Amino acid sequence: MQIHAPALFSRAQAPPADAWRDPLALLLASTGEGIYGVDLDGLCVFINPAGARLIGYEPDEVLGRNMHELTHHARADGSSYPEAECPIFNAFRQGLPCRIDSEVFWRRDGTAFPVEYSSHPIVDQGQVRGAVVTFVDITERRRAADALQHAKDRLEDRVRERTLALETALKQVRELAARSESVREEERTRIAREVHDELGSLLVALKMDVNWMDRRLSEQQQRSPEAAEDMRGRMRCKCQNMSRLIETAVDNVGRIITDLRPSILDHQGLWAALEWQAQEFVQSAELALDWCMDVGDAPDPPEPLAMAVFRIFQEMLSNVGRHAHARRLEVQIVVQAGVLRLSVQDDGRGAPAQAFEAADAYGVMGMRERARHFGGEVDIHSTPGLGTRMRLTITLPSGEPA
Repeated sequence: MQIHAPALFSRAQAPPADAWRDPLALLLASTGEGIYGVDLDGLCVFINPAGARLIGYEPDEVLGRNMHELTHHARADGSSYPEAECPIFNAFRQGLPCRIDSEVFWRRDGTAFPVEYSSHPIVDQGQVRGAVVTFVDITERRRAADALQHAKDRLEDRVRERTLALETALKQVRELAARSESVREEERTRIAREVHDELGSLLVALKMDVNWMDRRLSEQQQRSPEAAEDMRGRMRCKCQNMSRLIETAVDNVGRIITDLRPSILDHQGLWAALEWQAQEFVQSAELALDWCMDVGDAPDPPEPLAMAVFRIFQEMLSNVGRHAHARRLEVQIVVQAGVLRLSVQDDGRGAPAQAFEAADAYGVMGMRERARHFGGEVDIHSTPGLGTRMRLTITLPSGEPA
């Protein structure tokens, strides 16, 4: 099979009137892919304009030249590519067609570009005469593939980060739940102990006094007037002592009930409860208090939110009492544009930021979970030696309190 390439692919000239009779030449000239043919010596016998343009030549500059030495002489890393290993030549030397998209062709200016090429042997009357090679520049395809791979890698990184964050959050929630259950059991144990030790002992003492009075009353008729008068004095002392025991029992019951749920929160509302709690804390901790409350005519929040704010405030004060070693406490409670900002600032020893993010910082975790449940947040800023500021920010509902 003979192909007269020069006549078909010479420099641009006006096509003769009968050029339309050669559809193969027109097809090769119009395609955007590079196409060339080589003989058994690897010399170019034809090349279309697109192929010559891709490697930086004119068609008639390529004819008769060894295509491997011209454009396929080295690998992508610049190392030599022996002709004996070239899949293009194997197409006609061994009769092995191929399709490759992992190599490069070299341009006239010495630059390389990634290509996808296929090589098919030309067989005429049972004999291989050469090969036809088609190739296309896949630079944009590679760039798009690299961008897609990069996006995929970034997505996988984000998925791993999110998964790790979720696993960490789940672990914290589990630890917080376990800690909450432990605290609940400790509180039950404390209340049971107080009821047993204080109320139990008071009731036992009352029972003994009642029994003593019962015995003395039964003996009253057998006594002389002088002895009876003395016994009445002793019984009045016993009654007074029993009255004191009853008052102590009432106080203990009230204290236990207040620990479980402060009645002031139900009777006077959140704002009064916060001030009461602050005053109780600074008196017991012997701290100076700078108190500032500006809530205007803001109504008390609904009961669940009010209880959450109160418990968060209690935990803030508890952290000051346990860790701060402070001398002065500043509390600011402001409601503005429907947003509650509650700040507790101490002049204690402070702590590094990681102390409030530790896995066992259950108090901080509890405050943040309570606030997050109602759409709020707890911000903590602390500097070693300069004290700590804990601030709750939460939006109050616009409707009437429940």
